Amino acid sequence: MNLNQIQNVYFIGIGGIGMSALARYFKYIGKQVSGYDKTPSMLTDELIESGIAIHFEDNISLIPSDYYVENTLVIFTPAVPKTHSEWNFFIERHYEVKKRAEVLGIITKDTFCFAVAGTHGKTTTSSILGHILHESGADVTAFVGGIVENYNSNLIGNGKTVTVVEADEFDRSFLHLHPDIACITSMDADHLDIYGTSEAIEASFVEFASKVEDKNKLFITKDLPLEGVQCAINEEAVYKAFNVRIENANYVFDVQTPTETIENLRFGLPGKHNLMNGLMAIAMAKTFGTPTEAIARAIGSFNGIRRRFSYQIKTDQLVYIDDYAHHPTEINAVHQAVRELYPNRKVLAIFQPHLFSRTRDFADGFAESLSAFDEVFLMDIYPARELPMEGITSEWLLGKMTNPNKRIVAKSDLLASIEASDAPIIVTIGAGDIGEMVPSIKKMLNENI
Repeated sequence: MNLNQIQNVYFIGIGGIGMSALARYFKYIGKQVSGYDKTPSMLTDELIESGIAIHFEDNISLIPSDYYVENTLVIFTPAVPKTHSEWNFFIERHYEVKKRAEVLGIITKDTFCFAVAGTHGKTTTSSILGHILHESGADVTAFVGGIVENYNSNLIGNGKTVTVVEADEFDRSFLHLHPDIACITSMDADHLDIYGTSEAIEASFVEFASKVEDKNKLFITKDLPLEGVQCAINEEAVYKAFNVRIENANYVFDVQTPTETIENLRFGLPGKHNLMNGLMAIAMAKTFGTPTEAIARAIGSFNGIRRRFSYQIKTDQLVYIDDYAHHPTEINAVHQAVRELYPNRKVLAIFQPHLFSRTRDFADGFAESLSAFDEVFLMDIYPARELPMEGITSEWLLGKMTNPNKRIVAKSDLLASIEASDAPIIVTIGAGDIGEMVPSIKKMLNENI
């Protein structure tokens, strides 16, 4: 398929974080862009503001009539059900209908492609890497799965020769990509509703790794059973971060590379997991040939990602952090970062589980990771693409938690419950619509400071 011949691009599920980045990209290069999503959100509001027409009802008559032409590309998310009438309308009429990952594959095929894979850390690593390359003057476009604070967008740059993409394991999407340099941050079990077993997901990552022909351009953590360039913190590796300390709530650290030691790098994202993400981005940028000075400047100026340990309030009396974590490993990472920064202070965690299947598959892990906080509010499960499953409820998950200071809180009672808590450190966690509540939580807390 030749994208130059495409005039219109129609998105089914345009409000997704990955889909909206593609929508921004196609609008930027001059295509006519429109789409459907199930519900309005901050992302769809931003797209509409940029001039993209979006509707929220699955209704064929709402598809703009000027899209009824041959040179229309339809992009859909795998979360769209096969019963979706708009999707079927385009399929039955033999339009170019492709998954987001297939389109990314087409875009990246003719560019120098950086691909960032892993069950955790993709968005942060690809955002840092995109920022480094953009700041160094590279001709780059980075498609990332979060809103990068430096750009207030999930699209960095407008280059034509270099791309940075998240290599998403969901639905084996990353196998459509053509990576020149890649990294794999982690291979934990996830998306078992798609893969069935942890062995199957691991096999998929092995297949992705095989797409990188030069193993000196595949970067991995030391615990992964793959051939590649190892990165580590305070352990011997080809790329090693060491002499790590905290100054003014920032990491300061040194990096040993195959050719030099880079000293006193400053990095504002808390948590050892983010330090590893930063190290992976540094390793890939160095391999590409980015000057050391440019890397150091960009690492120091990276402001983070919306909903990734995102500070909403940061005072001596009260700290409010919002995070997208939706897997036990990610929640543990949030907990580690909070305890490192705010030792001996009471922490309230507010968690909205994401997907019935994920809650079922990792219930014991969720119970253990959440129990580590001082106080826990558990919200109802956010269903996303799923129907309810018998016996899989937040009440059931709450019963597995060992922390006695825990309770179920309805969305309608959340603000009052937070207001009644005496915790000086508050963290909202989850990948559902809890993110939509962040502005009202922040407003209420600010009024009470």
